[in-house]
Amino acid sequence: MSEAAKGILAVITTDRNKVTGAVPIFIADSEEEKEKVARYLASTLDAMVHDLENGVYYIVKH
Repeated sequence: MSEAAKGILAVITTDRNKVTGAVPIFIADSEEEKEKVARYLASTLDAMVHDLENGVYYIVKH
């Protein structure tokens, strides 16, 4: 796998003020939606969900 295909692929949060950057950012309306979007993205992208424990999840390809 190339280095370009590895790394942070997306960020999911319910608080748009907590994130910024050059990866896709998904703003969920609820905790339930945040979890659902994170699971679907990770499955689709064959990646892993990591919880920063501050209301932000990120999807990473190792």
